[in-house]
Amino acid sequence: MKDFFELIASLFEDVLFIPFDAIRELELSSWFAANGLNFIFILIGAVAFVYWMLQLKKFNDNNEEDRSVKAHVFLGKNAKY
Repeated sequence: MKDFFELIASLFEDVLFIPFDAIRELELSSWFAANGLNFIFILIGAVAFVYWMLQLKKFNDNNEEDRSVKAHVFLGKNAKY
């Protein structure tokens, strides 16, 4: 059983962490290149946020949502939970 766990440890340390070791070494020469993947994720999140806000504005401008007091139970004065 000990050999099995040592195999898992060896797999992660010697094989699966190779990209992270490369990024760690790259950071010493270029911080921006080492964080390029983070910048890509931030850009994707910002684009998704802008798209979502534009979709919300589109539905809000079309008055597609029922905004009366009885439209949602939690908005009513005598709401029963």
